[in-house]
Amino acid sequence: MRGILPSAYLDNIRDYVLAGGAVLVAAGPDFASAESLYHSGLGDILPARPTARVIEEAYRPGVTALGERHPVTEGLETFAGEGGKAGVAGAPEWGRWMRIVELSDPQGQIVMDGAGGRPLLLLDRVGEGRVALLASDEAWLWGRGFEGGGPQLELLRRLAHWMMKEPELEEEALTATAEGHAMTITRRSLKEGAREVTVTAPDGSETVVQLEQTAPGRYSARYLAPDIGLYRLSDGSLTRVIALGPAAPKEFEETIATASVLAPVTNPTNGGFTVIEDGLPDIRQVREGRPALGRGWIGITPRGVYQTLDIRRAPILPAWAILLLASALFVWGWLREGRR
Repeated sequence: MRGILPSAYLDNIRDYVLAGGAVLVAAGPDFASAESLYHSGLGDILPARPTARVIEEAYRPGVTALGERHPVTEGLETFAGEGGKAGVAGAPEWGRWMRIVELSDPQGQIVMDGAGGRPLLLLDRVGEGRVALLASDEAWLWGRGFEGGGPQLELLRRLAHWMMKEPELEEEALTATAEGHAMTITRRSLKEGAREVTVTAPDGSETVVQLEQTAPGRYSARYLAPDIGLYRLSDGSLTRVIALGPAAPKEFEETIATASVLAPVTNPTNGGFTVIEDGLPDIRQVREGRPALGRGWIGITPRGVYQTLDIRRAPILPAWAILLLASALFVWGWLREGRR
């Protein structure tokens, strides 16, 4: 907010986000000043308010308990930056940052925190769009390898794809993968509690499958289907359809067109093959026993093999109805002409 861009420009960005767009704010000291973008139209969609205080102290960014379940930061502690090494859950060995903007009235989801447990990365949905607020402008320290660096590239990649609504990064998702007759069902959620999925088979029968928590916010189960076909999965709020079948279907064993399979049948009858890629051939009639293939044409032999099993003829209306209709039309025409 330096008086260069008209406020209408920033209002347009706000409207763009509300209509389904996205915006990422990496907040530096200016965000805490009187010229903060929070005091523009963007303030209507930002998930937190700056307190005008900038904390200048070294801290190590961390993932919150909610962040361990959120797909943007899930498993992020296992990534390391250039020169660093991956840590373990809850204790990532990342390089420190030196500055954080203090925020108040946070909304949305706090997935990372900084100095003194202050909110560092907030994610929120507004209208049809998404907003991410990073309360520091020092993510570049990870990219430069300061004190071992950190997963700057992975974090920003996930943020960008989450804001672009990539299905794999949805907070609430129901997925399934198939391997032959077996399927692996996975439910991702930010909420705690037991999970179950109702599996509807092709014949309409239903089976309730209990899911077990395999990671924070991730529940899975393996289900062995009795038959191949389309299966519908539902947990009451999300629904997914998956097709089960053989790992190597017959139609995929030989996918290149070849005449060798039918040649023993077509050769004795003077038949043949033509490639449509060379152009559609003309259709001709040929006598039985004559060659049925030539340059640019294929032949068919009229067999006359058909049977007329029954012929029925019936009037549209019975005779009395036709007579009645004709009489009515005659009287109507006579009255019409008489009035003239």
